[in-house]
Amino acid sequence: MRKVNYSRHIVSKWRKTSVMLRNAKLRTYVPVTRKMTRTSLHDLLNQYGMVYIKPDSGTYGNGVMRVEKSSVTDGKRYKYQNGVVKKSFSDFDNLYNSIRKRTRKRLYLVQKGIHLTKYRNRRFDIRVMVQQTPNRNWEATGVIGRVAHPKKIVTNVHNGGTLKPIGTLLSAYVSGTAKKKYIHRLRKLGLSTARQLHTTYRGLKEIGLDVALDDKLHPWVLEVNTSPDPYIFRRLKDKSIFGKIRRYARAYGKRL
Repeated sequence: MRKVNYSRHIVSKWRKTSVMLRNAKLRTYVPVTRKMTRTSLHDLLNQYGMVYIKPDSGTYGNGVMRVEKSSVTDGKRYKYQNGVVKKSFSDFDNLYNSIRKRTRKRLYLVQKGIHLTKYRNRRFDIRVMVQQTPNRNWEATGVIGRVAHPKKIVTNVHNGGTLKPIGTLLSAYVSGTAKKKYIHRLRKLGLSTARQLHTTYRGLKEIGLDVALDDKLHPWVLEVNTSPDPYIFRRLKDKSIFGKIRRYARAYGKRL
Protein backbone atom coordinates (compact mmCIF):
# COMPACT_ATOMS: atom_id res chain seq x y z
CA MET A 1 0.00 0.00 0.00
CA ARG A 2 1.44 3.34 -1.07
CA LYS A 3 1.90 6.03 1.54
CA VAL A 4 -0.37 9.06 1.06
CA ASN A 5 1.28 12.46 1.37
CA TYR A 6 -0.78 15.47 2.42
CA SER A 7 1.77 18.12 1.44
CA ARG A 8 0.53 20.89 -0.81
CA HIS A 9 3.94 21.64 -2.33
CA ILE A 10 6.18 18.86 -3.64
CA VAL A 11 9.70 20.03 -4.36
CA SER A 12 11.33 16.89 -5.80
CA LYS A 13 11.03 16.62 -9.58
CA TRP A 14 12.04 12.98 -9.35
CA ARG A 15 9.19 12.11 -6.99
CA LYS A 16 6.60 13.87 -9.14
CA THR A 17 7.93 12.16 -12.28
CA SER A 18 7.83 8.76 -10.56
CA VAL A 19 4.14 9.22 -9.65
CA MET A 20 3.30 10.24 -13.22
CA LEU A 21 5.03 7.16 -14.63
CA ARG A 22 2.67 4.90 -12.70
CA ASN A 23 -0.06 5.94 -15.13
CA ALA A 24 0.33 4.08 -18.43
CA LYS A 25 -1.42 6.79 -20.46
CA LEU A 26 0.66 9.61 -18.98
CA ARG A 27 3.87 7.66 -19.55
CA THR A 28 3.75 8.45 -23.27
CA TYR A 29 4.02 12.18 -22.46
CA VAL A 30 7.02 11.97 -20.11
CA PRO A 31 10.52 12.14 -21.65
CA VAL A 32 12.91 9.44 -20.46
CA THR A 33 14.26 10.74 -17.15
CA ARG A 34 16.97 9.31 -14.87
CA LYS A 35 18.87 10.37 -11.80
CA MET A 36 22.09 11.82 -13.17
CA THR A 37 25.20 9.70 -12.80
CA ARG A 38 28.18 9.34 -15.08
CA THR A 39 26.55 6.24 -16.61
CA SER A 40 23.05 7.67 -17.08
CA LEU A 41 24.38 10.85 -18.69
CA HIS A 42 26.66 8.85 -20.99
CA ASP A 43 23.91 6.41 -22.00
CA LEU A 44 21.16 8.96 -22.67
CA LEU A 45 23.54 11.26 -24.51
CA ASN A 46 24.59 8.38 -26.77
CA GLN A 47 20.96 7.42 -27.32
CA TYR A 48 19.44 10.84 -27.98
CA GLY A 49 22.34 13.12 -28.90
CA MET A 50 20.92 15.90 -26.74
CA VAL A 51 19.73 15.90 -23.14
CA TYR A 52 18.82 18.37 -20.44
CA ILE A 53 20.10 18.08 -16.90
CA LYS A 54 18.32 19.86 -14.09
CA PRO A 55 18.43 20.02 -10.29
CA ASP A 56 15.92 17.76 -8.56
CA SER A 57 14.77 20.77 -6.57
CA GLY A 58 14.93 24.23 -8.08
CA THR A 59 12.86 27.01 -9.62
CA TYR A 60 12.87 29.50 -12.49
CA GLY A 61 15.03 27.26 -14.67
CA ASN A 62 18.10 27.91 -12.54
CA GLY A 63 20.78 25.24 -12.92
CA VAL A 64 19.31 23.73 -16.10
CA MET A 65 21.90 22.68 -18.69
CA ARG A 66 21.55 21.57 -22.29
CA VAL A 67 24.14 18.92 -23.20
CA GLU A 68 24.88 17.79 -26.76
CA LYS A 69 27.02 15.21 -28.53
CA SER A 70 27.93 15.75 -32.18
CA SER A 71 28.70 13.07 -34.75
CA VAL A 72 32.10 14.50 -35.69
CA THR A 73 35.04 12.23 -34.96
CA ASP A 74 37.57 14.99 -34.32
CA GLY A 75 37.56 18.28 -32.48
CA LYS A 76 34.98 19.22 -29.85
CA ARG A 77 32.45 16.37 -29.78
CA TYR A 78 30.65 17.45 -26.61
CA LYS A 79 29.22 20.73 -25.43
CA TYR A 80 26.86 22.15 -22.88
CA GLN A 81 25.16 25.44 -22.14
CA ASN A 82 24.27 26.76 -18.69
CA GLY A 83 22.59 30.17 -18.79
CA VAL A 84 24.62 32.09 -21.37
CA VAL A 85 27.81 30.10 -20.64
CA LYS A 86 28.81 27.63 -23.36
CA LYS A 87 31.61 25.06 -23.09
CA SER A 88 33.00 22.47 -25.51
CA PHE A 89 35.04 19.32 -24.91
CA SER A 90 36.88 16.72 -26.93
CA ASP A 91 35.90 13.78 -24.73
CA PHE A 92 33.12 12.71 -22.37
CA ASP A 93 35.25 12.59 -19.21
CA ASN A 94 36.15 16.26 -19.45
CA LEU A 95 32.52 17.13 -20.14
CA TYR A 96 31.30 15.16 -17.13
CA ASN A 97 33.96 16.56 -14.78
CA SER A 98 33.04 20.11 -15.77
CA ILE A 99 29.35 19.45 -15.18
CA ARG A 100 30.03 17.86 -11.79
CA LYS A 101 31.85 21.01 -10.70
CA ARG A 102 28.58 22.86 -11.24
CA THR A 103 26.23 20.26 -9.75
CA ARG A 104 28.55 19.34 -6.85
CA LYS A 105 26.88 16.78 -4.59
CA ARG A 106 23.29 17.83 -5.28
CA LEU A 107 20.87 15.44 -6.95
CA TYR A 108 20.39 16.24 -10.62
CA LEU A 109 18.22 14.56 -13.23
CA VAL A 110 19.09 13.85 -16.85
CA GLN A 111 16.23 13.94 -19.35
CA LYS A 112 15.84 13.12 -23.01
CA GLY A 113 16.17 16.39 -24.90
CA ILE A 114 13.14 17.66 -26.80
CA HIS A 115 13.90 19.99 -29.71
CA LEU A 116 11.35 22.69 -28.99
CA THR A 117 9.11 24.26 -31.57
CA LYS A 118 10.01 27.88 -32.32
CA TYR A 119 8.35 31.25 -32.61
CA ARG A 120 10.32 33.75 -34.69
CA ASN A 121 13.40 31.55 -34.32
CA ARG A 122 13.11 31.40 -30.52
CA ARG A 123 12.23 28.24 -28.62
CA PHE A 124 8.96 28.11 -26.74
CA ASP A 125 7.09 25.86 -24.37
CA ILE A 126 3.68 26.00 -22.75
CA ARG A 127 2.43 26.41 -19.19
CA VAL A 128 -0.89 24.77 -18.35
CA MET A 129 -2.45 25.93 -15.06
CA VAL A 130 -4.70 23.38 -13.32
CA GLN A 131 -6.52 24.12 -10.07
CA GLN A 132 -9.02 22.67 -7.67
CA THR A 133 -12.34 24.45 -7.96
CA PRO A 134 -14.30 25.53 -4.86
CA ASN A 135 -16.24 22.26 -5.36
CA ARG A 136 -12.93 20.33 -5.23
CA ASN A 137 -13.00 19.27 -8.85
CA TRP A 138 -9.98 19.79 -11.10
CA GLU A 139 -10.11 22.41 -13.85
CA ALA A 140 -7.54 23.62 -16.39
CA THR A 141 -7.92 27.35 -15.82
CA GLY A 142 -5.21 28.80 -18.07
CA VAL A 143 -2.83 28.02 -20.93
CA ILE A 144 -0.03 30.41 -21.94
CA GLY A 145 3.13 30.26 -24.04
CA ARG A 146 6.65 31.11 -22.87
CA VAL A 147 9.25 32.14 -25.43
CA ALA A 148 12.91 31.79 -24.49
CA HIS A 149 15.41 34.63 -24.50
CA PRO A 150 17.40 34.38 -27.77
CA LYS A 151 20.62 33.52 -25.90
CA LYS A 152 19.19 31.16 -23.31
CA ILE A 153 17.92 27.58 -23.22
CA VAL A 154 15.09 28.01 -20.70
CA THR A 155 11.80 29.80 -21.26
CA ASN A 156 11.13 31.03 -17.71
CA VAL A 157 10.17 34.68 -17.42
CA HIS A 158 12.64 35.07 -14.53
CA ASN A 159 15.36 34.03 -16.98
CA GLY A 160 14.43 36.51 -19.69
CA GLY A 161 11.56 34.62 -21.31
CA THR A 162 8.57 36.36 -22.92
CA LEU A 163 4.91 35.48 -22.42
CA LYS A 164 2.68 35.02 -25.48
CA PRO A 165 -0.90 33.83 -26.02
CA ILE A 166 -0.92 30.14 -26.89
CA GLY A 167 -2.97 30.82 -30.03
CA THR A 168 -0.27 33.13 -31.35
CA LEU A 169 2.46 30.53 -30.90
CA LEU A 170 0.47 27.68 -32.43
CA SER A 171 -0.65 29.67 -35.50
CA ALA A 172 2.41 28.64 -37.52
CA TYR A 173 1.62 24.96 -36.88
CA VAL A 174 -2.17 24.54 -36.67
CA SER A 175 -5.16 26.77 -37.36
CA GLY A 176 -8.91 27.06 -36.96
CA THR A 177 -10.71 24.11 -35.45
CA ALA A 178 -7.49 22.07 -35.28
CA LYS A 179 -5.93 24.73 -33.05
CA LYS A 180 -8.90 24.67 -30.66
CA LYS A 181 -8.76 20.88 -30.49
CA TYR A 182 -5.03 20.98 -29.78
CA ILE A 183 -5.42 23.46 -26.92
CA HIS A 184 -8.20 21.24 -25.56
CA ARG A 185 -5.77 18.31 -25.69
CA LEU A 186 -3.26 20.29 -23.62
CA ARG A 187 -5.94 21.06 -21.05
CA LYS A 188 -6.88 17.36 -20.82
CA LEU A 189 -3.21 16.48 -20.32
CA GLY A 190 -3.06 18.97 -17.46
CA LEU A 191 -6.18 17.47 -15.86
CA SER A 192 -4.87 13.92 -16.16
CA THR A 193 -1.57 14.94 -14.58
CA ALA A 194 -3.24 16.72 -11.66
CA ARG A 195 -5.51 13.76 -10.96
CA GLN A 196 -2.61 11.31 -11.09
CA LEU A 197 -0.44 13.36 -8.74
CA HIS A 198 -3.40 13.80 -6.41
CA THR A 199 -3.59 10.02 -5.91
CA THR A 200 -0.36 10.29 -3.93
CA TYR A 201 -0.25 13.94 -2.89
CA ARG A 202 -3.69 14.51 -1.38
CA GLY A 203 -2.92 18.06 -0.25
CA LEU A 204 -2.35 19.23 -3.81
CA LYS A 205 -4.45 22.23 -4.85
CA GLU A 206 -2.79 23.49 -8.04
CA ILE A 207 -0.16 22.59 -10.61
CA GLY A 208 1.64 24.33 -13.43
CA LEU A 209 2.45 21.90 -16.22
CA ASP A 210 5.45 22.77 -18.41
CA VAL A 211 4.87 21.23 -21.83
CA ALA A 212 7.27 21.08 -24.78
CA LEU A 213 6.15 20.33 -28.33
CA ASP A 214 8.40 18.39 -30.68
CA ASP A 215 8.52 18.67 -34.48
CA LYS A 216 5.45 16.41 -34.77
CA LEU A 217 3.59 18.50 -32.17
CA HIS A 218 3.64 15.65 -29.67
CA PRO A 219 3.38 17.23 -26.19
CA TRP A 220 6.01 16.30 -23.60
CA VAL A 221 5.68 17.11 -19.90
CA LEU A 222 9.05 18.53 -18.91
CA GLU A 223 8.11 19.03 -15.28
CA VAL A 224 5.28 19.92 -12.93
CA ASN A 225 5.34 22.85 -10.54
CA THR A 226 3.11 22.54 -7.47
CA SER A 227 3.46 26.22 -6.58
CA PRO A 228 3.04 27.86 -10.01
CA ASP A 229 3.18 31.60 -10.56
CA PRO A 230 -0.41 32.71 -11.27
CA TYR A 231 0.54 36.27 -12.15
CA ILE A 232 1.86 35.36 -15.59
CA PHE A 233 -1.78 35.04 -16.68
CA ARG A 234 -2.38 38.71 -15.96
CA ARG A 235 -0.47 39.39 -19.19
CA LEU A 236 -3.26 37.88 -21.28
CA LYS A 237 -5.77 40.15 -23.00
CA ASP A 238 -8.65 38.10 -21.62
CA LYS A 239 -8.71 39.31 -18.00
CA SER A 240 -11.37 36.76 -17.00
CA ILE A 241 -8.69 34.03 -17.07
CA PHE A 242 -6.63 35.54 -14.27
CA GLY A 243 -9.86 36.48 -12.49
CA LYS A 244 -10.88 32.82 -12.29
CA ILE A 245 -7.37 31.70 -11.31
CA ARG A 246 -7.35 34.22 -8.46
CA ARG A 247 -10.88 33.26 -7.33
CA TYR A 248 -10.04 29.56 -7.16
CA ALA A 249 -6.70 30.23 -5.44
CA ARG A 250 -8.37 32.30 -2.75
CA ALA A 251 -10.94 29.54 -2.22
CA TYR A 252 -8.19 27.08 -1.24
CA GLY A 253 -6.39 29.64 0.90
CA LYS A 254 -3.72 31.12 -1.34
CA ARG A 255 -3.21 34.85 -0.97
CA LEU A 256 -3.34 36.75 -4.26
